[in-house]
Amino acid sequence: QVPLVESGGGSVQAGGSLRLSCAASRYTKCMGWFRQAPGKEREGVAATPMWGTASPYYADSVKGRFTISRSRDNGKKMAFLQMNSLKPEDTAVYYCAAKTSCAEWFDSAQFASWGQGTQVTVSS
Repeated sequence: QVPLVESGGGSVQAGGSLRLSCAASRYTKCMGWFRQAPGKEREGVAATPMWGTASPYYADSVKGRFTISRSRDNGKKMAFLQMNSLKPEDTAVYYCAAKTSCAEWFDSAQFASWGQGTQVTVSS
């Protein structure tokens, strides 16, 4: 497993923006973001390969509004989720996750490493 530490999140009005960050202290080939709203299943939001030139992956519900990016900071692998044009239905706990490849990135059961979760609340 890869230790993951998330930061960011908070409360914003509809139409606003938030940025989430996730730091992995060991090498991982794929990092993703999931979210879980009360009473709903955990769903994949976006994922990015941590090497090479392959494009990231997005859920249809966030395409055009969310952007996942990656970087390396002091040896740690970082993944960011820039969330723009937020809607009340984006309200959820957001989790960072990591695994060895981005195949079937939307399937939470395939991720062994998880962050602690951060709350995102969008008010109308």
